[in-house]
Amino acid sequence: DTKNFSGLTGKLIKQFDGYKVDGQPVNGKLTLGENIADLGGLATAYDALQKASAGKEDPKVDGFTRDQRFFFNWATVWRTKYTPENMKVRLATDPHAPAQFRAMGAPSNLPTFAAAFQCKAGSPMVRAGDQQVVIW
Repeated sequence: DTKNFSGLTGKLIKQFDGYKVDGQPVNGKLTLGENIADLGGLATAYDALQKASAGKEDPKVDGFTRDQRFFFNWATVWRTKYTPENMKVRLATDPHAPAQFRAMGAPSNLPTFAAAFQCKAGSPMVRAGDQQVVIW
């Protein structure tokens, strides 16, 4: 279990290390705990939505399905503006990844996101199967 967990968290660290703001990388190791929480929380919330809506009609609202609206709401939570100075400090000290990467990071690991938006393999928000991280 420890070896498997370390492998998964290593992938998540690498994913977030790959995000950059003005050329400065996110510190995936520093943000790991919160990234795990975001990933688990999003997956759990999605599962709860599926359970609560099982057998119920899924009318489109403004042309979007229930699942699409769920992921839009996830992204909306992270709408934030930072000053360049604040971002520099956050990248060095904050255990939370910058908001835009929290909005993208967790969903990009979930096949349910790709299915909701009919994303094709190779799309920016679709990670290859061996690069997807699902911890909980």
